[in-house]
Amino acid sequence: MNLKFGRELRLLTPGQFDNVFQQPFRVSSPLFTILAKSNNLPHARLGLTIAKKRVKLAVQRNRIKRFVRNNFRLHQHELPGVDLVLMVKGDISNTENSELQKQLEKLWRKIVRQHTALQSAVR
Repeated sequence: MNLKFGRELRLLTPGQFDNVFQQPFRVSSPLFTILAKSNNLPHARLGLTIAKKRVKLAVQRNRIKRFVRNNFRLHQHELPGVDLVLMVKGDISNTENSELQKQLEKLWRKIVRQHTALQSAVR
């Protein structure tokens, strides 16, 4: 099992982000909103948008991005083939890592459930 976070697991271009913003399914928690859309690939891809308006300091934005990327890297094999764009809801700069982890793990499970429900509805 490969736990790397290479280029193939990232949303890199504005076109890839725009594709997710068009008719995604949405999962959210008190801290995050994730937009997801099937990508017809065998793996999930992640894109992050953390606005300066929400988290003021770059050091805090970078900490959150690093934490989310690492959590995604550890859970990538549980996720279906979807493109994900994670957005921050409010100022979460003072939130503990344990709380971030708990919220993200709930969201990964919600994505799996919702994706399988959508796929079975299509068939």
